[in-house]
Amino acid sequence: MKSFGKYLILISTLFVRRERFGVYVKLVVDEAISVGYNSIFIVVIVSSFIGAVTAVQTGYNLVSDLIPVSVIGTIVRDMTILELAPTIISVVLAGKVGSNIAGHLGTMRITEQIDAFEVMGINSASYLILPKILACMIMFPMLIIIAGFLSIYGGFLAGTLTGALTEQEYISGIRSGFQEYNIWFALIKSLVFAFIISSISAFNGYFTKGGALEVGQSSTTAVTNSCIAVLLADFLLAKLLL
Repeated sequence: MKSFGKYLILISTLFVRRERFGVYVKLVVDEAISVGYNSIFIVVIVSSFIGAVTAVQTGYNLVSDLIPVSVIGTIVRDMTILELAPTIISVVLAGKVGSNIAGHLGTMRITEQIDAFEVMGINSASYLILPKILACMIMFPMLIIIAGFLSIYGGFLAGTLTGALTEQEYISGIRSGFQEYNIWFALIKSLVFAFIISSISAFNGYFTKGGALEVGQSSTTAVTNSCIAVLLADFLLAKLLL
């Protein structure tokens, strides 16, 4: 509870004694490039194979002749949009983006750069952490959209190339019973996960004490706590919004 209270206090200080708006624009753009552009490769690889594996395993378990094979497309679509794209990709990004944020802030803390900001009268929490949170909340939904598309396309390639179903059957399954709300649900989840991962990672890095060893420990703790928080938030959002 002490750590949680400290976390809430840190979040509240982000909006006190802020710098000019123009200062944050460049910072957010730089962080967005670090978060988004540098994460595209891993998102492409993971999401494509997620869709492919889902299609293959669904086809393998589809043993009843009473169930049309087009249901493979429906299952891949719903699993991708509701769970696989937003949650699995966010867990992957927690390892990449979260550890990077914690390591960056932890290094600045042990080298006394954060203390230098405070001496100059700059709100170091707002200047260093707020752009990272905003950048994550901007880029995560975009990465999730890319992941969703590639996952469904990966399922299409795997399903058709293995002969589990035809192109027309897969497309028919994707279109069958589509609910637009599921897209909004996935985007809401991506925004919540982006805030959770960036803020928890920043919290662990910002309060690092010690030396280089402790920076590594802060990064590990940030990834662990972020993954647990993402999974808990995933359950709560499913109960509240579905």
